[in-house]
Amino acid sequence: HLTVSPEHRAGFNALVERVKTFYENHYEVTLHITFSEQKPCTDTVAVDLQNEPFRNADGTLLFRPGGHGALIENLGDLDADIIFIKNIDNVAPDHLKPQTIRYKKALAGLLISYRNLIFDYLRRLTETTDITDDLIAEILDFTTDELCVVPPANFETKNKAETIAYLVEVLNRPIRVCGMVKNQGEPGGGPFWAENANGTVSLQIVESSQIDLKDARTKAIFDQATHFNPVDLVCSTKDYKGNKFNLHSYRDPETGFISVKSKDGKQLKALELPGLWNGAMSSWNTIFVEVPLATFSPVKTVNDLLRNEHQGCGK
Repeated sequence: HLTVSPEHRAGFNALVERVKTFYENHYEVTLHITFSEQKPCTDTVAVDLQNEPFRNADGTLLFRPGGHGALIENLGDLDADIIFIKNIDNVAPDHLKPQTIRYKKALAGLLISYRNLIFDYLRRLTETTDITDDLIAEILDFTTDELCVVPPANFETKNKAETIAYLVEVLNRPIRVCGMVKNQGEPGGGPFWAENANGTVSLQIVESSQIDLKDARTKAIFDQATHFNPVDLVCSTKDYKGNKFNLHSYRDPETGFISVKSKDGKQLKALELPGLWNGAMSSWNTIFVEVPLATFSPVKTVNDLLRNEHQGCGK
């Protein structure tokens, strides 16, 4: 499944029709290829540098796409057991594809392993009455040590029923396993611990645009990041009963941001929705895994084709 812009959709459809049969025969598979577009209802109003509504030449308000965070709508529309998410500009040359595929499978296997355990814990917490203190301690250790969700400061004052409710709330969420590569100075974000509004601490993918880089302490933390987010995610969006999660319930609406763009030679401020793998997945259960740099081959400009990995087999 690919998300495309409306003006190019016909071209993508024509390309698929032209090459689909060849690749199906070559790889002896059946390809199911679908497209969707960013929904217009997720567009946001632009303003000028004085925070007044920005208008087009004909006087109408300028609406702009809300950024990749708007695609949480498209993700929620998919009905799949496991969903792989990857940037379209991460183009693996043929000689690197076997390693890329290997680690895709590894990430999916890890997701299934965690999901099986989470679903088992949820059934034991919600479908049985014999919930022992030892079981509660085991699950609490799992949520803290494996899912890296640190309870709020007042957690020790909760009684047994409140503790069980907390554990169910923490476990019963969408799950994502995120491949991370060693930081090589690429622009973008990375894996961090973050304190949430409810007092918990959890794993988040944070972009540089979300960081106050004018604050020396914050900038030092960001600059010391050991890993970078190449956008290599494997996701599970159904609960332990097989029902699709309402993904809107697991986003943080406070994590949208403002970027400076231009239109017809004039600067404007654009409101971008919480990023797809940032605020839009803020309350997902998250597992970070290091993957080799060979799985990350970005082509964001034509100059990126000069990188060693794009210069042919063996280089």
